Amino acid sequence: MFPLQRGRRLRVNESIRSLVRETSLSPSDFMFPMFIAEGENVKVEIPSMPGIFRRSIDLTVEEVKELYDLGIRAVNIYVKVSENLKDNTGKEAWNSNGLMQQAIRAIKAACPEMIVMPDVALDPYSIYGHDGIITNGDVENDSTVDALVKMAVSHAEAGADFVAPSDMMDGRVLRLREGLDAAGFQNVGIMSYSAKYASAFYGPFRDALDSAPREADVVVPKDKKTYQMDYANRIEAIKEALSDVEEGADMVMVKPGIAYLDIVREIKNTVHVPVTVYQVSGEYAMIKAASERGWLDHDKIMMEQLMCIKRSGANLISTYFAKEAAIFLNK
Repeated sequence: MFPLQRGRRLRVNESIRSLVRETSLSPSDFMFPMFIAEGENVKVEIPSMPGIFRRSIDLTVEEVKELYDLGIRAVNIYVKVSENLKDNTGKEAWNSNGLMQQAIRAIKAACPEMIVMPDVALDPYSIYGHDGIITNGDVENDSTVDALVKMAVSHAEAGADFVAPSDMMDGRVLRLREGLDAAGFQNVGIMSYSAKYASAFYGPFRDALDSAPREADVVVPKDKKTYQMDYANRIEAIKEALSDVEEGADMVMVKPGIAYLDIVREIKNTVHVPVTVYQVSGEYAMIKAASERGWLDHDKIMMEQLMCIKRSGANLISTYFAKEAAIFLNK
């Protein structure tokens, strides 16, 4: 149809481009993952994640208030558990006065409108660094799910709005839904990590929580590939997401982010619940490292990646850039 149709007419200047832009970002599109440590007035930067800190509960609460003022409406929280509290049962995970439970109560008391989604998995509590209970050299599915139900109910009792199972055990969404309902928490939602791949992008996160698989005096899996997904697979991700929705998930997640946008779009086209995408620690660290060396423009690549994740079908983006991106957008 050229010259009647000229695509460049809609690109002449920023005003026109903004009028016809198909995808937009706002701070409410973001969820901020936060790492919580024991003690008071503790703020320790994670070396492999510049600008991201482990904070004690008092400083976490102050940060949450800042995030809310910027327009961010959700936080995904993780805890750094003391070594003496770790074992193979994960029992500290459902301690009503544990670090996670204290953090949930403190955040909800200080900022009731902030949506709190605590992580549900045993790896921060495991002496072996795995997401479940080790039996006969493997992560045993059903006993792990029993433990996760107790963990999730304790989070709900502390005031969590959603629980976020990241463990990838079979059948855990149904059991969590049944357990929450039986305990009277029908309105507590489940954001399931449905398509969580066995990815090399998680390294800095495991530094933050010391949750990588470890050498042990018993036989344990050397990695998490027996429960996290093979990154060569696409149809399996759709199957997992559909299964979680059928079991009662209110949201599903794809993890990691930018390298898996084909999966995000496939799942978005298949399910009828919100889709969350986790732009993970390795993706964050790569941008930080390249921009520190002057190889990339930090803010431009940050916003481009976030926009691409949203464009692919994400309703919510869990990202370590949440605060920086919100500040950028608010300018």
